Amino acid sequence: MGNYVRPEVLVDTAWVAEHHRDPKVCIVEVDVDTAAYNEGHVPNAIGWAWNTQLCDTVRRDILPKAQFEELMSESGIAPDTTVVIYGDNNNWFAAWALWQMKIYGHKDVRLMNGGRKKWLAEGRELSTESPVRKKVTYKTAAPDLSLRAFLPAAQSASKDRTAALVDVRSPQEFTGEILAPPGLPETCQRGGHIPGARSIPWGKACNDDGTFKSYDELTRLYAAEGIDGSKPVIAYCRIGERSSHSWFVLKYLLGFDKVANYDGSWTEWGNLVGVPVERGVPAAAGA
Repeated sequence: MGNYVRPEVLVDTAWVAEHHRDPKVCIVEVDVDTAAYNEGHVPNAIGWAWNTQLCDTVRRDILPKAQFEELMSESGIAPDTTVVIYGDNNNWFAAWALWQMKIYGHKDVRLMNGGRKKWLAEGRELSTESPVRKKVTYKTAAPDLSLRAFLPAAQSASKDRTAALVDVRSPQEFTGEILAPPGLPETCQRGGHIPGARSIPWGKACNDDGTFKSYDELTRLYAAEGIDGSKPVIAYCRIGERSSHSWFVLKYLLGFDKVANYDGSWTEWGNLVGVPVERGVPAAAGA
């Protein structure tokens, strides 16, 4: 599939149609629009709400270890379960969920290439029934924080160029023309981008049908902005979901060794006191 470095992290819609009732497979839908699941989903898929089930609702954080274990247990997911995640917006929050599962060490978790968009476009079967999976006991080790970048790492990357910064938001967000995509509430005090970041919008990694572009196309896309895997990469967006999508591309499809998702992203950086921002179009890569 696409000559990717790690093709096993993707499945196509035909694979899901064939395996969605396999007891060793759990299909999960995670959408920006949390009501979409109830309107119809892949048969036998369960649904997770990103804003209540995949985050700490008291602190701004990913799921703590105990809550992650509880979610997996309640979802009937064992450590050896194959988990396939998909969602709307070409898998924004599906990638975010996969990123968290990888932080907590789940071995076999994949994305459905093309997400909800492709499943619907192909006219495949939908269900409005919510399956009940048998509860299991799930335990995980300490989180792998090498997959996650915090503010100090982003600041070091900006100041000392210790890592390449990839801003995956829209060009209008990058230049500071707008603060957030229309209709989305999380915003900031200042527009612009982290000094030194390259603008590579997440959507450029996708074909019109929502599937990922080929390895060669993705390599050219990132190389044009000087991102070739020769140094660590930190991806960021507004709240971390779009950058999870680009993190997935860089780490698994292109096989870069050191890729982290800065999920604090622009809602953190753009609200900080005393840190610089850049506005406008950046200089050409290597300039």
